[in-house]
Order: sequence, then C-alpha cells, then structure tokens
Amino acid sequence: MERVVIGMSGGVDSSVAAYVLKQQGYDVVALFMRNWTDTTGVLKGDCPWLDDKFDAEAVARKLGIPFHFVDLSEDYRKRVVDYMFDEYSKGRTPNPDVLCNREIKFDSFLKAALELGADKVATGHYCRLGRSETGSYKLLAGADKNKDQSYFLCQLNQEQLSKALFPIGDMEKPEVRRIATELNLVTAHKKDSQGICFVGKVDLPVFLQQKLKAKEGKVFLIPEDSELFARDWSKKDSEDEDELYQLSQAYAFHPKYGKKVGTHQGAQFYTIGQRKGLYIGGFPEPLFVIGTDTEYNQIYVGMGEHHPGLYRSVLRIRHDEMHWIRREVEMKVGEERRCECRIRYRQPLQRARVRVGEKAVYVIFDESQRGITSGQFAALYDGEELIGSGVIE
Repeated sequence: MERVVIGMSGGVDSSVAAYVLKQQGYDVVALFMRNWTDTTGVLKGDCPWLDDKFDAEAVARKLGIPFHFVDLSEDYRKRVVDYMFDEYSKGRTPNPDVLCNREIKFDSFLKAALELGADKVATGHYCRLGRSETGSYKLLAGADKNKDQSYFLCQLNQEQLSKALFPIGDMEKPEVRRIATELNLVTAHKKDSQGICFVGKVDLPVFLQQKLKAKEGKVFLIPEDSELFARDWSKKDSEDEDELYQLSQAYAFHPKYGKKVGTHQGAQFYTIGQRKGLYIGGFPEPLFVIGTDTEYNQIYVGMGEHHPGLYRSVLRIRHDEMHWIRREVEMKVGEERRCECRIRYRQPLQRARVRVGEKAVYVIFDESQRGITSGQFAALYDGEELIGSGVIE
C-alpha cells in the first residue's frame, strides 16, 4: 500500500484532502508543520499556530490516521522570511506563498515526510496534475476556478511534482465544506487562512520593521499628463528587442516630475498600486503608489485608479529567473508563443504573447496591466496548464 504523508494545516481543505486519500485506499499519515511563531505585526484575530495544531490533530484522530509534528521554523525564516526582508529592502515586492511552496512544503516538508516512509506528499491545494505523452508532469488549474491555486505552485519542478498529490483539485469549495460538515470535522466551518503563508494577516510596515528601519521620506504627486508616460505602446509589436526592453522598464520617476504632497516612514514599506497607508487626503480622487525609490527613500503617487503610471503593457523576466515546468514547453531564444498570464493570485488570466529575446524573456499583454511589480511572479498558462513562471524584473 502506498504511503502518503499529508500536510495537515488545521484548515478544512487539508482535512478533506486527508479523508479523500483514505477513501482512495492510501496509507495516510498526517504531518503538521510549525513554520512561524513570532506575532510581531500579526493582526489580532488570526488563529495562532497552536490552535491550528489542535484542530489538525482532532481531524487526524477523527479520521483514524497517525499524527506527527515537525518544526520547520528555522528553514522558513532563512528561506522565506529573510528573502522577503531582502526583497523589500530593495524596493521589490516578493510573493512569500510561492516561495513557501517551493522551499518549504515541497522541499523541507517533503524531506521530513520521506523520513516517515512517504511515497508521496499531499496538500489541500486547489490544483491538479496531468501527464504528457512523454510522461512528464503537467501542473493544471484546479476545477474550482474561483479557488484555483496553481499560481502558488508555479515554481515547482518535475522532481517535486513527481512526489505530489492534490486530492481536492477536482472538487469545488462548497463540496469540500459539505463533506467536512457531514463528517462533523472540527474544521468544517473554519475560515480560510489569509495573509502571508503560515504568518497570517500582518501590518506589513510593523512586520518589516523587525529588520528594516523606519525613516521619514517625501511623497511626490506625479500628474497624469507627465512626459514620463509618453511611451508609444504600439512599439510593443516591434521585432526590435531594444524597443521591448525599453517598454518593459519601470517608469524612471524623479521629484522634478511632480510636487511634494506628504511624507512617509520608509519607501520599502510600499508597493505599486497600494492605496491604503498613505494617509494623505484633500484630493478629488484617491492616491495610489505608482513608484518607489528605496535608494533615496522617496515614494511617487498618482491620483485616481486610472492614472497612467499604474499601467504597463510589457514585463521582463531575466533568463536565470525563468522557470519552465517541463522540458517540452521550454522556449528558446528567438521563439514566441501565445499564452495567458497572471501576475498575482486570483487575477483573471490575461491574454499575452511570450517572446524569448537575447537579453530577457518578455510578456507582451494584449491590454495594459495594472500594478506590474518588480519581485512578483508572472505565471504563464496554455489553456489549463501552467507552463512556466518567472520573477518580474
């Protein structure tokens, strides 16, 4: 009998995933991982990890499966949280949930599961696996389009996918809740976790101030008719890579293009598209962050959600930051293909072209995208299959 170690988080999804695996005849073992205990910056009301452990243990007991515990907090701090701090210090916006899956759930956790005799590891993600004609693993979107979590797994490789199972990938959330309710599981009506993976919802500036010091800087308002936004977006169809490279650059903001409208406590605490946390009023429309400069500790804002500084049509990924899920879909220099792309979780898929140039990989959107942010992951799809991803430069 094949042994599957499931990551039990104390939530309803992993609870039902464990039940499904047991119904399918696997030798199921529950493993709860502790990844974070520091409450600095964590907003009140989040369930602490100990409560999650009690819930996971109660579900395991109810299902009649062994329960184990592993402390991965040191790995999580080094491989996820420290990376977050470093990226924010550079004015970039990382996605810790993507990193958590690549570095913790399907690496550190996988190693712990193998020590328990696991043949496979399972999670409660809403995504699916497929196989190509050559036998390689495909990462597919979950059947529930409202809960599809394939984006969070966009950095997994073939070795990791070969060990993975996603038992509820073919199910929709209401069905998962129904099963948990019928089984009278303690997690049946538990709210979904939010915020940073294993940390929860945080006051980001307070959380980051564990390592990044607050420092007052200036906020500059950039008018929408600024010469900065005079790019000719029709050139995105050009065959000239230099044109694409220029279009993929973030706007080069400078105080000379705007006027000071306020102050802030650290440019590293803000991200493109952010509205809350500016505390600057007196304008006809809300202000949004359109640029940050951590070197000079300055923030640039635009008025209104349609400000041109919020939108770009081309993003760029360095070759060494581009990850293809399987070899058959990997693109070579000079190749171009149609695809769909998302630059954040739950964003509807956006139609685009991917072009591999000599200098970088370019994603060229049919329609301009709001809030393209350096440090985030762009995930590429061909239909239901997630074919690759990369860190936006």
